[in-house]
Amino acid sequence: MTIAPDQTLGELLELKKRTGHSTTAVTEDGTPDGKMLGLVTSRDYRISRMSLDEKVCNFMTPFDKLIYAKKGVTLSEANNILWDNKLNALPIVDENQRLTHFVFRKDYDTHKAYPDELLDEHKRYVVGAGVNTRDYAERIPALVEAGADVLCIDSSEGFTEWQKLTLDFVREKYGDSVKIGAGNVVDKEGFEYLANAGADFIKIGIGGGSICITREQKGIGRGQASAVIEVAKARDEYYEKTGVYIPICSDGGIVYDYHMTLALAMGADFLMLGRYFSRFDEAPTDKLTINGSYVKEYWGEGSNRARNWQRYDMGGDSKLSFEEGVDSYVPYAGPLSDNVRQSLQKVKSTMCNCGVLTIPELQKNSKLTVVSATSIVEGGAHDVILRESNKNR
Repeated sequence: MTIAPDQTLGELLELKKRTGHSTTAVTEDGTPDGKMLGLVTSRDYRISRMSLDEKVCNFMTPFDKLIYAKKGVTLSEANNILWDNKLNALPIVDENQRLTHFVFRKDYDTHKAYPDELLDEHKRYVVGAGVNTRDYAERIPALVEAGADVLCIDSSEGFTEWQKLTLDFVREKYGDSVKIGAGNVVDKEGFEYLANAGADFIKIGIGGGSICITREQKGIGRGQASAVIEVAKARDEYYEKTGVYIPICSDGGIVYDYHMTLALAMGADFLMLGRYFSRFDEAPTDKLTINGSYVKEYWGEGSNRARNWQRYDMGGDSKLSFEEGVDSYVPYAGPLSDNVRQSLQKVKSTMCNCGVLTIPELQKNSKLTVVSATSIVEGGAHDVILRESNKNR
C-alpha cells in the first residue's frame, strides 16, 4: 500500500479502511514503483490529536531513519534483520531507492503457524483462476501474465467441443507450462473426452451443489456418488493404458464433514467446497442477521443475481435464458482456520478407523455400503430430547 507525501491523514485512513493494511509506504508520486521517501504505521499518528488535513510528510518516518534491505536479500536474511531490530515490517528497495517488496514479521509467524500452506518458488501463495469458453483467447493470456498458477474452465457441462477448443488454445500457445482443468462431467465418456483433449485435472458433478438447480430445471445430471465412482474407475483405466494420471475433483454433494471422506474414499483426488467455505469470515459476502441467527449470503453462478451466462450457455445469444442456481443464505460458522482444522481432524480420524494413513490407501481399503433411511436416522441423535447447547452443533 502506497501514498504520496502531500496527501492527508484523512486520505490515509480511507486507504487503510479500504485495503485493511496498516503499514503504508510513502513514495514520491504515490505509486508502488515510485521512489520511497518514508513509511507510515499506526504508531506514527493519533487520530484524537491530529487534524485529518495533516500532510503525510509531516508525520511519516523519513527514509533516512528507516531500517531497510537492498533488493537481492534472501528471505532468511530479511527475517534476521526483522528480529535483530525488533521490527514489524522491512522495506526492500533497489539501487534507485524504489520499493520492490515488504517483508513482515506476521508473515513469518503465519508461515510457522500454517506449515502446509501452498506456495510457489517465490514464496507467493498459489493462485487459481476460472475461465470460460467464450473469451478465453483474451482472458487466459491476461491471467497468465498476472501470475495465475492454475486455470480451470468453469462450466456446468464439460462434455462439449467448446471445452476442447479452449484446451487446444492453451496447448498450442503454452504447451504444458500452463496447468488447466476442465469439466464438469459425470461419466467415463466425458472423462475420456477431456483427458484426450489435454485437461490437467477434471471436475466431476452436475446438479449436486447446494445452490445448483440444473437437474430440477433441465433434467440432466447424476448422483454425485455414482458419478465419482465411475469416473474414478475411468481415471485408473486411463492411467493403466497411457501412463498419464489425471486427478479428479468431486464438485457438489458435500454438506457434512464426513461427506468429504466419502468422496475421497470413492476415488476423488481433491474436493470442490463452495457451500463449506461460503460460511466463514473470509468469504467475501455480507454477514446478516435472519430470524435471530447470523448467516452469510451464498448464491449460484447460474442465478439471476450472478447472471454468469458464460458458464451455462451452449452458444447463441449471450444471455441467461433461465436460472440454474438460487440466491440463498448459509449459517455463519466463524473463522476458516478453526473450521478447516476440525474438518481435517474428522477426516483423519475416519481414516484411522479404516486402518489407513494415506488417501490412496483409503481408496483401496475402505468398504462402501448402501444404507437405508433407517440407518441414516440411527447414525445421528434419535429418540432423545436434545439440550439447547447441543442443537447447533
